[in-house]
Amino acid sequence: MIHIILGTKAQLIKMAPVMRALRERRLKYRYISTGQHRETITDVLQNFGLARPDYVLYNGPDVASIPRMAIWLIRILWKTVRKRGEIFSHDRKGIVLVHGDTFSTLLGALMGRVAGLEVGHVESGLRSFNWLHPFPEEITRLLAFRLSQILFCPGPWAIANVSTIRAERFDTEYNTLADSLRFALSNTTLEAPNLPPIPFAIVTLHRFENIYRRVALEQVIAIIERIALSTHLLFILHPPTEKRLRDLRLYERLLRTPNLEVRKRYDYFRFIKLLSKAEFVISDGGSNQEECFYLGQPILLLRKATERQEGLGENCVLSKYDPVIIDRFVDEYKSYRRTPRVPIRSASEIIAEACLPFSN
Repeated sequence: MIHIILGTKAQLIKMAPVMRALRERRLKYRYISTGQHRETITDVLQNFGLARPDYVLYNGPDVASIPRMAIWLIRILWKTVRKRGEIFSHDRKGIVLVHGDTFSTLLGALMGRVAGLEVGHVESGLRSFNWLHPFPEEITRLLAFRLSQILFCPGPWAIANVSTIRAERFDTEYNTLADSLRFALSNTTLEAPNLPPIPFAIVTLHRFENIYRRVALEQVIAIIERIALSTHLLFILHPPTEKRLRDLRLYERLLRTPNLEVRKRYDYFRFIKLLSKAEFVISDGGSNQEECFYLGQPILLLRKATERQEGLGENCVLSKYDPVIIDRFVDEYKSYRRTPRVPIRSASEIIAEACLPFSN
């Protein structure tokens, strides 16, 4: 049997087309939720026409702090030891698919190994080659590589990065996010929400290194305030980002920033429609880097390093928090715009095909 273990909204967005591809082939799968972002997945399931999880490991509030995450991880691993038959339907020959670089990725891979099942890592082989940037995602990926027997890698560069790992490797050519983006763009019932009457850029931040230390978050806010002097900004808040801003009493500072609107997160389809209308994007997210690559949108990455190659040197500028690089991007962002290039070849279909031997 095929078991898909996911915990965050971003993971579900990227694995939704895989789940659809499995369903179209009439391959049964079990969707197991770790509950890491339980409160924010409903709209994604509705967007992609998917059913709710078959098994939920945790029913509490979203796991948005490091201490809560540690407790959550230990409890679920203990639950897996005690109830692995129930969680995995007494399957002894199946595969567990995990995705990306979150704590749910590591948890799912450990669960699969504890249950004696094969583990398949989707979006495998991406590296920044810097353990501290992004942290802890780079370390999580390295652990996921080692825990997996099958690695689904988006392209030759990713394949080469795991060439020394003893595992079966599949080249999916592109990331499954390209399939998600295709679904979103083809939707004709949802429009971009509340478009400003003037040109605007989008800001979205959530990574550990940017929001969990006050000095780092204040640095990022100062960058955003500087850009807002010349560009109307829509700051789309992730729940953990909003929580940290409020905890550190920085939320009101954002609200007082001229030329900046603070907005709640949208469902994925509406967000993509909004993203496609923006002049440029300011983000620390790997998913946003990929989305902008496929859409040809200029994007400024507020990071020191990235594990993704998409768009670097073309539509994507890695800021390294350097004021000179940032100012040049804002002044010249139109020169970074590219023609949209959503690929026709489906990574999700390649993954579904590879899962055929585990479908019985």
